[in-house]
Amino acid sequence: MFRLWIPRDRSVCGRHHNTRGRQTMISRRTISRLLAGLLGSLMVLSATAQGFPNKMVTVMVPYPAGGPSDAVARLMQVEYEKQLGQKMVVENLGGVSGALGVQKVLAAPADGYYQLLSTPMELVMAPLALSAVKFKPEEVRMASLMGRTSIGLAVRKDLPVNNIPEFLAWAKGKQVSYASVGQGSLYHIMGERFKTLTGLDMLHVPYKAAVQIYTDLGGNSVDMAFVPVAGPIIGMVKDNRFKIIGISSTAPHPQLPEAAPISAQKGMSDFVFDIWIGLQVAKNTPDAVVQKLNQAMNEAIKSEAFVKGMTSTGSQVPAGMSLAEVDRFYTQEVSRYRALFKAAKVEPQ
Repeated sequence: MFRLWIPRDRSVCGRHHNTRGRQTMISRRTISRLLAGLLGSLMVLSATAQGFPNKMVTVMVPYPAGGPSDAVARLMQVEYEKQLGQKMVVENLGGVSGALGVQKVLAAPADGYYQLLSTPMELVMAPLALSAVKFKPEEVRMASLMGRTSIGLAVRKDLPVNNIPEFLAWAKGKQVSYASVGQGSLYHIMGERFKTLTGLDMLHVPYKAAVQIYTDLGGNSVDMAFVPVAGPIIGMVKDNRFKIIGISSTAPHPQLPEAAPISAQKGMSDFVFDIWIGLQVAKNTPDAVVQKLNQAMNEAIKSEAFVKGMTSTGSQVPAGMSLAEVDRFYTQEVSRYRALFKAAKVEPQ
């Protein structure tokens, strides 16, 4: 707040009065310049938002081409371009568990032309798990939620169990090995939470790649793992390579209806996880621009091609969310995972 000193007694004379008078005039002039600059900046931002987008936009997928996130980008591209009224190009950049692509977007101007297609793994977990990641989750703003993938509790096929109660009864008094793709990964955090809620003796077995986990589950070398119920996983279950006995979503998976929600078990109501994917921008992007992106993507994900493509992989398309709802969702997710990392005593490596 600016405070002006304005002499009330106009009869005050002499050097002291002249000095204070000059100070008042300088303060007024400075304020006028500041206000003019601020007004100019607001007008530029307003004009930018009103004309957005007036050129091609780029969507960063922080993984190499051909992966699940890249597939989502290609699915939504045509309808998203139609809604924006501009061409969209997909850029792929892998590295540092997806964080390298996020950091490149954050280093660009926050004008909405450089967007990000990302998940909680890159946005929230990478900064919490990897010391090489220098950004914070709050530096990113979600513009739209586009999809969700359920996560299943997979067990080796020779276990004499078919559901969570049977598994808990079998595991009581034993040490259960569970696999994940590494310290600080979503599946590691889920395993630690499952361990806390069930009281089981569980040994974490980290792997470098998910494909090796699937091989070892099929070979009965590890007892359990949390796996995304999408892509090749459903086929592996149907081929009896391993079993999925529970789902971490709030409802059964359409293609695996026999696997009940884990949260339905007594004392496990908060065991709800999925892999969401959304459209993000840098946090300082003008609100009006983010609002346009939110509206465009909410329409794009309604398209028959997008819904059919996502469903065929095992993922679900959520109902469109307003920008306020998306902001609230992302804030809650960041807070939630911070608490889970703290409870699991995971420090950046």
